[in-house]
Formats: sequence, structure tokens, C-alpha cells
Amino acid sequence: MGSTRSTSLTQKTGNKLHRQSLYVKQKRDREKEKRESRFRRKKEEDREPELRRERVARNQPATIDRKRVWDDVDDDSLGASVDMEQLLKRRRLQQEEAEETLAAQAEDDNEDEDDQDEADSMLGSDGEEDSDEESAAKARAKQVIRDDSLAPSTTSTNLDLTPESLVAKFPSLFSDDGPAEPQVLVTTTLNSTLHDEARLLCTLFPHSTYIPRSAHKYGHKYSAREICKFAGNRGFSTVMILREDQKKPIGLDIVHLPSGPTFHFSITNWVEGKKLPGHGNPTNHYPELLLNNFKTPLGVLTARLFQSLWPKTPELQGRQVVTLHNQRDYIFLRRHRYIFRDKRPTEKSVVGADGKELKGVESIRTGLQELGPRATLKLRRIDKGIGRAGSEGDDAVQWEWKAKMEKKRTRFNL
Repeated sequence: MGSTRSTSLTQKTGNKLHRQSLYVKQKRDREKEKRESRFRRKKEEDREPELRRERVARNQPATIDRKRVWDDVDDDSLGASVDMEQLLKRRRLQQEEAEETLAAQAEDDNEDEDDQDEADSMLGSDGEEDSDEESAAKARAKQVIRDDSLAPSTTSTNLDLTPESLVAKFPSLFSDDGPAEPQVLVTTTLNSTLHDEARLLCTLFPHSTYIPRSAHKYGHKYSAREICKFAGNRGFSTVMILREDQKKPIGLDIVHLPSGPTFHFSITNWVEGKKLPGHGNPTNHYPELLLNNFKTPLGVLTARLFQSLWPKTPELQGRQVVTLHNQRDYIFLRRHRYIFRDKRPTEKSVVGADGKELKGVESIRTGLQELGPRATLKLRRIDKGIGRAGSEGDDAVQWEWKAKMEKKRTRFNL
């Protein structure tokens, strides 16, 4: 449709001014042809909307996220890179096929019997058992099916997909008997100078307390296990240890009380809220929590840990939201305040995942104001107990990041 771009001028000339005018003319002609082809395509797509859908589907960028590969295994351990939603759906289909096969075999056996009445009664009892099994299977399927919303999210994490193996391995983390308002104890490493950063973390997590670690030469230097025992006896549910290097936060250890597990994260790109342009000041309201793109068993376990750090019932009048967005195994931590406002004439309407405008919210837009702090986390290790020293057995280290895991750039762990 468009003219091919030539690398040299069509007419050679030694005059510099003439050569410049020829180049400007060629460039103007190319832009004119592009504009005309764009208008022709728009007219054709207006007549046949199917052409535009095909063009948009064909022109999707080939990003690393779109090229993501999954392990072709039926495994829900922490080291497996499998999509839990697809894995549970595949298992459910296999179970239904097995039940249908057993039912067909039972019907064939009953047809071969001589006594038709007894066969009918037996078929009736089998039908009742099958109906009970089917109702139980449907009840399990309903647990992983969420209600349709006006604007369904394509990245939110469904924690109902948690496999039974993780629940059996970490019963305290997946227990529903946990406190409705978690108590978090925040501390630092010895000889730390990150007092302001630790107090800033206390504003991020409700019901959190910062206790500095003394490094006095005559004072007792408490270990992490002693601190966790102290916190467990006083009603705390989580202990956070902020690690530093060159007076900057480089890591965060999160211990789930009373007996673990312990998650070790590295921290990069730490930015305080007051250094963000156009930032706001946070309030004491309980924020809403968004967990995005945690799909594997390891990702579901990490999302469950983050869920246990905030109260289960947010205070919507505060209009604050904390987002933990996982992308390529990097977890981006953000905190915003939102407000619903009228759509300006120059703005477009809100569209859904299918690219169509959402009905009912044509004249509404959302404004965001970042509150801070901002940080990027990456999971490095998971210990079974309280730290590596407090974990025993062959499974003391449940999962650990290694450099060879990133050899294949399209495979991710979370």
C-alpha cells in the first residue's frame, strides 16, 4: 500500500541546497502516502469491523510475558512453574472422565445380569452415589469460580486455587483462624541506621510497631529467634527484619509466627513517599489489597503471606489501595489514593479486557495519587522455620533462588 523508502535520492545532484530540497520533498511524499493509506484503512475498517479486529490481533507485540512457557507436568510443588488455574481445571476434567468411565462400566455390568429388577435397583443406588459425587465435585468447582464483576480483572490472584499440598505443608499460614487485625513487629539488623525507613514501613502496615535493635557493647544482642519468641509471647503475628547496606535498604525478612515459614526478599528501587512528585499523605485507614499475577504454587504461597500482613476488612472511606504486582518474578510495591471523577471531554471511556466500552461507567474516570513508599521486591529464599538456623531437616530450605533459574528467560517462578 505504501511506497518503498529509498536509501538515496532519486536524482543525484551536487548542489547542497537542491539536495536538501529533494530530501524534504521525498519525505513529504512518504508521509502523504502513509496518511492516505491510514485513511483508506480506516474507511475499510468502518465498513467491515472484522478487519480491525484481525489487524489488532495480528499486531500484538511479542513481549517476554506473552512468550511465557509453563512446565508440562502434573505437579503442584514449589519448584514447578505451572498455572494453578489450568492445572486444577485439567485435574477436574480428568476426574470427570474417570467418573464417566466408571459409570459406563457399571451400566455394562448391570445389563449382563439376569434379574432385571435387581439390576434396576442397583442402577438406582449407583445413580444416587454418582449424584452425590457430582454434587461434591460441583461444590469444589464453585470454590474456584468467582462471581462476574462489571470490569473483570485479567491479572488478579485467586487464592482459592491453593493446592492441598501447600495447605498441609504450611498449616499456620493458610489457617482461617488467624487474627482479623494482624500485629506486625518491625525491626532492623544490628548497627542499622534505617530508623526512618523502618518507621515508614509502620505506616504501610496497620497495627505495626517498630523496636530498634540495640548495638551497645554492654547490651545483649538478641538473635532473630529470640526476637520472634518475644514477639510471639506478646501477640504479634509477623516479624519483619529490614536489612541494609551502605545506609540503604537492600532486603526484607518476613517471619510468620509462631514457627515460620520465613521469606527472604531483596529490595531495589526504594523511594520514599516525600520524594515522589505530586505525592499525597497517607491516613490511618485500612487499605485495600491488590495481588496481581501470582499464578504458580510458589506465587500463591507468596500472595498468601502478603495477604496475612493487612487486615481482612478494608476501610473503603479511606480510598487507599496497596498493590503488589508480580511481573517476571519482580514484585512491585505501590500505595495509592483513588478518587472517582467525571470524564473530561478529551478523555476516552473505560474499556474492558475485550477492548469494548464498559456500560454504566461511560462518564466516570478514576484519579490516582501515589502515597509511597515505592519499592521492588524479589523472592530469594523460603525457610521452613524461623530463619535458616531455626529450620531443621532435609526440607529446611523450601525454595531458594539460583542463578541458573534465569537461564531461560521465558520461564518464571511466581
